[in-house]
Amino acid sequence: MQRASAYHILVKTKEEAEKIRQQLAKGANFQQLAKKHSICPSCKRGGDLGEFSRGGMVKAFDDIVFKKALFEVHGPVKTKFGFHLIKTVYRS
Repeated sequence: MQRASAYHILVKTKEEAEKIRQQLAKGANFQQLAKKHSICPSCKRGGDLGEFSRGGMVKAFDDIVFKKALFEVHGPVKTKFGFHLIKTVYRS
């Protein structure tokens, strides 16, 4: 079974996600922005979701983590929880 580890920042609006993405593009630290802005409990760990299996997250999230390039910020990705910025750090 495929496994991966990812960080994310979860916010309520696409506009907020876009603003954070612009900050990241200018070199801002992903973990610091996650701690400051994310509404997910993972914010305490800088957005670190740890390791999880394919199918362990909602489909839109899984599609990014298991198909897109590593170490790049992808999103905003809309799910029932809000809008995510996602950075996958490894997958096996």
